[in-house]
Amino acid sequence: MTGREWVVDAHGCDRAALADLAKLQALFARLSEGLSLRAVSDPTWHQFPNTGGITGLCLLAESHLACHTFPEYGSLCLNVFCCRPRPDWDFEGYLKNEFAAAFVSVRRIERPYQ
Repeated sequence: MTGREWVVDAHGCDRAALADLAKLQALFARLSEGLSLRAVSDPTWHQFPNTGGITGLCLLAESHLACHTFPEYGSLCLNVFCCRPRPDWDFEGYLKNEFAAAFVSVRRIERPYQ
């Protein structure tokens, strides 16, 4: 059996979008739906007072979903880890459309279990 992890970095994003909690909650919802992820509790969110950056974490039956935004740098970092394979998801299209990302890097890592 193999797990799958995605490490996603988006740059050149709209700064207001990166400080918009509702946009990030929608991202988590779309990922959960699109990848059939099962949250074991509600996501936890923290918005930083000076920059407006947001950190979010959702524990999943499959592992975790986490994001960090940096409006001051126009960047978003996302990590999705599943303990079993999932189909690829259109991270690039979603982040370009919803966060106006100029550049998106998606690294997929296969996590074999011995």
